[in-house]
Order: sequence, then structure tokens, then C-alpha cells
Amino acid sequence: MKVDVLDKSGNSTGRSVDLPDDMFNIEPNEHAVYLSVKQYLAHQRQGTHKAKERGEIKGSTRKIKKQKGTGTARFGSIKNPLFKGGGRVFGPRPRKYTQKLNKKVKALARASALSDKVKNDQLRIVENFEFDAPKTKDYVEVMNAFGCKDLKSLFITDGSNRNVILSARNLKKAKVTSAHGLNTYNIVNAEALLISEDAIKAICGE
Repeated sequence: MKVDVLDKSGNSTGRSVDLPDDMFNIEPNEHAVYLSVKQYLAHQRQGTHKAKERGEIKGSTRKIKKQKGTGTARFGSIKNPLFKGGGRVFGPRPRKYTQKLNKKVKALARASALSDKVKNDQLRIVENFEFDAPKTKDYVEVMNAFGCKDLKSLFITDGSNRNVILSARNLKKAKVTSAHGLNTYNIVNAEALLISEDAIKAICGE
């Protein structure tokens, strides 16, 4: 599949790249995308939550009142979950949220997400460029040239464009990532997808 290469001003360079059909032109598998996004979000959780139960609460072990004759329920400890400051019943404990996903399913999900962007005309191939110094204003001008001013954009590079990466850090809706760190969630979450020429080679494993 042939796609035109644009410069950073949004104009055609007269060149094109050949995108492999098995990665950019397949029928999107929504379930694979769901599983990949679910795994990514689960891995963002630290799992360090912890609440103290009655055995971990600091307090007196003296029996509060006599067992019988009060006309009310019996209470044996101030650390009872029914009391204010008592332990929590079945509170959260530290745990891992990691989920296993086969490599082929992850690859299918990534290809499905990329193909969906192509199908919805949300993908652009940009020629390689670099900034002399990190400057947010320069990156904003590039995004404006592609009509991404008010859209959530994802720019995929080969990882060598350090100044470009630094220039986008202060922008809320703009994200720059390397081809090696690309994941399905970032692709799906973006409303506009820009890929540099060198990044195409890295994504396709060339």
C-alpha cells in the first residue's frame, strides 16, 4: 500500500512509502485490541494498596464491657471493625495486576489499531526532521500544519529525535514515542497518528 510522504509543513515531498498490508491493511480484530489495551492499563497499576485489618490495628485488647446483662450486643475488642478506628474487613492487600498475553495476539492488536487509523484517514507519514533545540513553539507549528491543534496526537519516531521528544513534553494532547516503545493503547488513544520514515522501518522490523 503506497502512502505519500509529507514534510513537517504538511506538504507533499513527491515521494511515497510502501506500507506492508499485513500490518497496515488488515481487518481490525476488536477483541485483540481490547485484550491488549486491558493488559496495558492493568500493568499501569502499582498494586501497593493496603488497609489494616483488626489484627494489625494498634489498640487495647481489654474487653470493653461484660459479656452479659447489658442488653446490647457483646463486644470483645476496641479494634472491632464496627467501631470508628477499628480494622477494616477484607481490605485491599498488595498484589500484582500483571496479565499474560501471547505475542501473536499483541502483534495482531497493534496491526489492527494501525489498520484502523489508515482506514479512518488518521495516519500520516512524515519525512525525518530534527529541531536545533527543544522548543515547544516549533512542535506546535508542526502539529498545526497537520491540523492536529485540538486533537490528541501521537508522533512515532525512531528514537533519535531527542529535541522533538523534549519539545512535546509540555503539551497536554501531544505525545511522542519511539517505534520500539509503541503499544496498542497509545495508537487507539490518539486521534491523529504521525509516523516518521525511519520509524516505519523499525515498526516493520526492517
